[in-house]
Amino acid sequence: MASTKEKSVGVLESSLEKLEKLVEQLESGDLSLEESLKHFEQGVKLTRECQATLKAAEQKVEILLKKTADAEPASFENTELQ
Repeated sequence: MASTKEKSVGVLESSLEKLEKLVEQLESGDLSLEESLKHFEQGVKLTRECQATLKAAEQKVEILLKKTADAEPASFENTELQ
């Protein structure tokens, strides 16, 4: 069974691959305006998801680097997207 960390990395990598494909399609210039807008909207959503995943990882690293006795990793699964 994969750990939460491995799942987060997998989700991030998958999202980045999808985002890369969207960018390639948008840059090709072969899409209609409506398709381009849908791709752009999906790209923004993926970007926000990636940013939230990276922010959660950064917060966990900061917590782990603190040398205080009460510093423990906290769950960031409910991190709200901006």
